[in-house]
Amino acid sequence: MSNKKVPMRKCVGCQEMKNKKEMIRVIRTPEDEFLLDTTGKKNGRGAYLCPTEACLSLAIKSKGLERSFKQAIPAEVYDNLEKEMSSLESR
Repeated sequence: MSNKKVPMRKCVGCQEMKNKKEMIRVIRTPEDEFLLDTTGKKNGRGAYLCPTEACLSLAIKSKGLERSFKQAIPAEVYDNLEKEMSSLESR
């Protein structure tokens, strides 16, 4: 009997490969909005982050999200992501 393949994704912060369900997807919608996608099913170009503020700060420092989306990301988007990430960590 064969085992199901577990989808793996690379964190744009720490560069580690992890299970897709353990990570948080950051998406760019067709309207050029950046959102956290906790369901993993929203439409848009996605990049994955570990659900820690440390990985988010690494992604900001190394410009991992900017590389993934191939565009500059405004500072207020990072502020919104930090707020949403801290609310997820506190749960």
